[in-house]
Amino acid sequence: MRRIPATLTLLAILAAGCGAGSSDAPGSPAASVAPGEPSTTSRVAAVAGECPPARVTVPTLPEQIPGYTQVDPDTGLHVTGTPVEVDFAAYRLEVGGRVDRPLSLAYDELRCLPKVQAAPELVCPGFFVDVATWAGAPLREVLEEAGMREGATQLRLTAADGYTRVIDLEEDLLANAFLAYELEGETLPVLHGFPVRLVWPGHQGNDWVKWLVGIEVI
Repeated sequence: MRRIPATLTLLAILAAGCGAGSSDAPGSPAASVAPGEPSTTSRVAAVAGECPPARVTVPTLPEQIPGYTQVDPDTGLHVTGTPVEVDFAAYRLEVGGRVDRPLSLAYDELRCLPKVQAAPELVCPGFFVDVATWAGAPLREVLEEAGMREGATQLRLTAADGYTRVIDLEEDLLANAFLAYELEGETLPVLHGFPVRLVWPGHQGNDWVKWLVGIEVI
């Protein structure tokens, strides 16, 4: 994949982390779901039902994995965290906590939501600055589908490698962060977070949680 110039763009396209790998934690109306009962809302399911299934060639780990903060020769991006291969067939992004409709979203359900694309700087202070084009589903869209409750102040993000990150619920997060499943127009590589990672333009890489499996509203 080629690298692009250091520019920052955000493009909404309507469609049919520098994490260290260790814990850092301290359409149609939605269907009525009892609190605490995981479910995909009817709107998300309906959108996914109208969207062709993803033709994804599931990426695997390369034979040689670059060391921490070393460059991945396939993408030109630096590597952080503990790369882990997630079972794609069984993958679900669990969204719960202070929400009215807990979600358990499959990859296709995320892919068929409105799509955003951005090319922000990924900064790990003192180590590197990377720039690439990412694309995925807006975080705000997912939280709205879950029915985030009034008074929620933070999100706890959990990765498949055990890394967790607690971030404040601020307007910039809701306006700009998204759940990326593409890098430079191709399926996100395992080294960089497949199936899904958070991308938050303007924030440091330790907030860009890779191999994302859980979002808890707190």
